[in-house]
Amino acid sequence: MIKIPFLIVELALAVVWLLVRVCVWIKRRKIDKKQEAKLLLLFINLAVIVRLVFFPLFRQNGEVLPLLFDVNRILPPNVYLIPFGNFDQYNSINAMWLNIFGNILLLVPTGAILPFVFKRLNTFGKVLLTGACMSVCIELLQLPFFERTTDINDIILNTAGCALGYGIYIFCKLIRAKRRG
Repeated sequence: MIKIPFLIVELALAVVWLLVRVCVWIKRRKIDKKQEAKLLLLFINLAVIVRLVFFPLFRQNGEVLPLLFDVNRILPPNVYLIPFGNFDQYNSINAMWLNIFGNILLLVPTGAILPFVFKRLNTFGKVLLTGACMSVCIELLQLPFFERTTDINDIILNTAGCALGYGIYIFCKLIRAKRRG
């Protein structure tokens, strides 16, 4: 079994992010500080998503528990493909509601950040599709980890959260426009 520590994953993400940004700066020969601040917001959003999705929320001895990979336990994968068909498997009604609202809230910031950072993601459909694709990627990345579950409900709820985030973005944009004019 391989234990993958939280800090190692987050540091690897940060290093990759910095390398990509440095390559972009070298290619463009300039740094757009305003855009870099927006992209940093997106990176922080992604880092939080990685933390919440792949590492248990509870701690042991003050430490975030590692992600566990065991090639002998990959099969059969924990996959649920029937929408809303596994809600009876929760230990309590509170656990079920925590899962539902947690999955919705997970991508709310993403739905608001994407159109703010990327001008081409300027419609509900584009943001919704991007959120759905992100959610599918999250679920697929969980497949090799026996403690994680790939669930169609998560994709549906994450996408709904992304849509809610886009609604918040549009609402803020309308308020800002009203104040200006």
